[in-house]
Amino acid sequence: MSVVLQFGRWLLIIGLVLGYAFLAHYTNTATGPKTAGLGLLVALTPIMLVALSMAWHARRRAAMLALFCLACVGLFAAWGSLRQHFGLIYWLEHAGSQLILALAFARTLRAGREPMCSYFARMVHGALVPAMEHYTRQLTAAWVVFFGTMAAVSTLLFVVAPIQAWSLFANFFTGPLICTMFVAEYAVRRRLLPNIDHAHILDGIKAFWKQPAR
Repeated sequence: MSVVLQFGRWLLIIGLVLGYAFLAHYTNTATGPKTAGLGLLVALTPIMLVALSMAWHARRRAAMLALFCLACVGLFAAWGSLRQHFGLIYWLEHAGSQLILALAFARTLRAGREPMCSYFARMVHGALVPAMEHYTRQLTAAWVVFFGTMAAVSTLLFVVAPIQAWSLFANFFTGPLICTMFVAEYAVRRRLLPNIDHAHILDGIKAFWKQPAR
């Protein structure tokens, strides 16, 4: 039964992700006042969910929840103006999230810090041998380049390309490109470190997924 529930949960997650992607693409490419209102609602939903989660898990929960409610009131008051520029919110979410990830990985490459990928690898493998430590440092730098490139491409497409092209990239190419990065990394790791006990690709994804605070 647990396998069935887990399978059903993954189907639900995939369905929600695809549903959001199609809805975001539709509101980005359609026109009209009703579509603009729906587009703003869809664009704000991820931001508000993240903000609510952060407020709920904050040390000063009551104060942060009050601040969240105040922000909701402000958004409601500015709804008319924001509705005319909801496309900017989509772009800020996509390019901003990629840039934040790039900076988060980059800051762990400073002297005296544990590289992000070394941390993830240690969560999966335990203590790391020197070769693995060197590899995971390089891998962290590769993720910095990847996320930085994604942010740059998103911005370039948003500025110079038709909105349809940007929306396709943001909503339907980002996920597959990240998955491709995981698969390519796994293949490179098996080639460069043949004597290391290699965890499954999903183990790396789970470690990445379960440590958002890091």
